[in-house]
Parts: sequence; structure tokens; C-alpha cells
Amino acid sequence: MSAKNLRVLVVGCGNMGASHATAYHNLTGFEICGLVSTGKSKEVLNQKLGGGYPLFNDFYEALEATRPDAVCISTYPDTHEAYAVKSFEQGCHVFIEKPLADTVAGAIRVAEAAKKANKKLLVGYILRYHPSWEKFTVLAREMGKPLVMRMNLNQQSHGPKWTVHRNLMKSLSPIVDCAVHYIDIMCQMTRSKPVKVSAIGARLTDDIPEWNYNYGQLQIRFEDGSVGWYEAGWGPMVSDNAFFIKDVFGPKGAVSIVAKTAAAAGNSDNIDAHTKTESIKIHYADLDANDEFIKENKWIDLEDEPDHQELCNREQRYFLKAILEDIELSEPTDDAINSLKIAFACDESVKTGKMIDV
Repeated sequence: MSAKNLRVLVVGCGNMGASHATAYHNLTGFEICGLVSTGKSKEVLNQKLGGGYPLFNDFYEALEATRPDAVCISTYPDTHEAYAVKSFEQGCHVFIEKPLADTVAGAIRVAEAAKKANKKLLVGYILRYHPSWEKFTVLAREMGKPLVMRMNLNQQSHGPKWTVHRNLMKSLSPIVDCAVHYIDIMCQMTRSKPVKVSAIGARLTDDIPEWNYNYGQLQIRFEDGSVGWYEAGWGPMVSDNAFFIKDVFGPKGAVSIVAKTAAAAGNSDNIDAHTKTESIKIHYADLDANDEFIKENKWIDLEDEPDHQELCNREQRYFLKAILEDIELSEPTDDAINSLKIAFACDESVKTGKMIDV
């Protein structure tokens, strides 16, 4: 291994951790110096990667033993703050899966620790690296103001995926864990400040803590008059009908992701389907003297359609680039804190039944 490789400690070897580790394993410029998990996932991942990587059960022991240049944190959200802050104190750069922390105050503390250590912090907002979602966002801005944004991602989970969801819900609801992606997209589309949120939720299983719920739907009002809704549900009881909606319209027309394959019934627990776009449909609102449409709908079939692993590869290439070229990451960090703040306001609305100012 070249001495100039970035030595990365991978913490959390489940779904996302395994994808990021695969990126580090295959991409030039990285070197995995250890895999950390409390269960057997590290052994499974190590075997998948050909073996040979040091394995650890405890993060703090691994950090001390390996002295990495960077830490990749893909554990459950209730560990994010402590692991990230400790990594910065040890002089490491940090890539961290969303959400940044399990509280807004915790997320701010992580950002402050990064600044104090003068190290890079990159949050895993995977849709920011998807060329089709970038195109979707740009096209949405062309529809005028205000915008109406409708999005969801419901997951009919079972087997190991239901185990993951149950574990996630020990600390966060689906609309906090999952909605931060789509709140971030809505903020990019409007470039406007959210002012009020309201949300509803339902607890459909006794397999989660009494205070939590496994279905939620949120609504956001923006300063410019735009509105958006998002819903997320996890569990074996969740319907897989119309689970994949990504739709925006404004005064000038509508732009929609039409992912016929990804949105097919029975596909809601397929993680590759969650980021797929396949095609974007543009509808123009222009009318003639008889109030008939002037323009035909336009379809954009997307050629650069990276799968989930390739998106993780792109995230990690950017992480390396940010370190090597000293790219300023305070703006995306602020965006991550902002989307988390809005998601928690929605969570508060579910629990209080009140509209919340943000």
C-alpha cells in the first residue's frame, strides 16, 4: 500500500457501512485500517472484501489501535455524535452517514468539533451525488414559484431489513432518519426558508418503543409560498403501492421522476430502487386561446444512472477530494444541520399535534 493513501477506520459494517467500505477497498487513494462492529457484520464484510483487515468490537479501542487519518461512521444515529467528536479530537477527518446526530444540539457540537480540529466533515447525503437528482432539482426551479413538492419513500421491510428498521427506531422515527434527504432537496429546489411545519404519525407495531411511530407524514411551508410534503413508513405492514413518488409542480408546469421499474409493487425494500430515477417527465402549463396545451410533454431518459454502490463511490471520491484539495465544507454541513432541525420540528409536531415554527 502506498504511504500516501488515506487510512480509514470503518465503523458500522451493515448496509451503508459495507457499501462505503467497498468503495474504500476498490478506489485509489484509500486504505482500510480496520472494521468495527458490535456483531458479526464485520466478519461477513471482511470475507466479502477478501479478508485481511483488522477487526474490532469497540470503536474507542479501534481508534486508539489504528490511529487512522479518517473515520467512516455508519452506525446507529445515537452513537454518531460521540464517535464523530472523539474522531476529531484524535485528529481524524470524518465521513458520517445521515443524520449527523440524534439531536440538533448534537449535530451542532459535531460541526464545532470539526471546525476546532480543522478537519473535514462530510455528511452522507447520497442524493447530492446523483446526476439525475441534480437535474431534477434544476428543472424544478424552472417551474416558477411557488412550488408544490410531493415526495415519499415507504419501505415494506421484512427479515434483516426489518431488524435494521427496528433498531433505527430505538432512537429516531422514519421521518427524522429518512426525511432529511428530501427536506434537503426541497430546500435546494426552493432556495427559500422553511417557516412552519406540521406532521402526523402512526404507531403500527409493538416492536418499537412506545414513544415512537413507524409511519409519518410531514408538511412544510416555505417563506416564498412553496409547500412540500413527504411520507415515510417502515415495516412488514406497509403498503408497497405508490411508495415511490417524486413530483414537483409550479405555475409553469410540472417535473416528475417516473421510475417505472424502481416504483413497481414489491420493490419497496430494494435499496437500489430508492435512488433510481430512470426517466424525468416535464409537463408545460402553457395554454393556447382555446385553453389547450401548446407544448407536448418532454421526457428525459437518463443515461448516467449510478446504482447504490456507485453513488457511495462518488461520495467517497468527493470526500478524498475535499481532504486533498482543502475544499470548504461548512455550507453542506450547515445544510445538514438545517434539514435535521426541520425534521425534528416535524417529529415534535407529530408528538404534540401542533404546527411548529422553524
